[in-house]
Amino acid sequence: MTAIKESSDELNPTVEVSSPAVAMKKSTRTVADYLALAIATCGVGYFPIAPGTLGALVGVGLYLTIWGSVLQLLETNAARGHLNLLFIFTPLLAAMLLAIVLVTVAGTWAATRAEKLMQRKDPSAVVIDEVAGQMIALLTGPFWLPTWWSVLTAFILFRLFDIWKPYPIRRFEALESGLGIMADDLVAGIYALIVNSVLIAGYLLIVSARG
Repeated sequence: MTAIKESSDELNPTVEVSSPAVAMKKSTRTVADYLALAIATCGVGYFPIAPGTLGALVGVGLYLTIWGSVLQLLETNAARGHLNLLFIFTPLLAAMLLAIVLVTVAGTWAATRAEKLMQRKDPSAVVIDEVAGQMIALLTGPFWLPTWWSVLTAFILFRLFDIWKPYPIRRFEALESGLGIMADDLVAGIYALIVNSVLIAGYLLIVSARG
């Protein structure tokens, strides 16, 4: 059978695709249903203009909030124990990776359930995938160079790769339910992470050469 595949990005139009049934019998929604919709839409998914971009901005805000809170805690403990930067950035990286894994797992569950509730294949209102992908893209900048431009380039690069979807990103969309919804944005985030790493490394080389 065919299903309507929506998109959170203006450049990727709504299309009909071959898909397993995504519809479910109408019934009273449960607490789990409302929780899934809240996680999947992140409070911005129903916005009529650029919900995917807003989802990515939620990812930026969530990442920087967690990163700043954990960093402050680790710096305080490191100062008390006279520890070096290794004892700060190693657990900080582990904490951010754990946060991304939790968002991805929760997002996969929520997106799968939301797809059935909305009776759409990859509904445009589901933006938790953009949140997770954007968090991956930000992994480099705040660790190497905690400046506003490294965060900005991570955001721009992720949106470019998410909309453009170079190979093999589109292939991941074919995965079933929430896994397919999440997977393509995760790969887009990895692409953005790699390119942003190169940009930052190039900047550091230029600065060191001038010094």
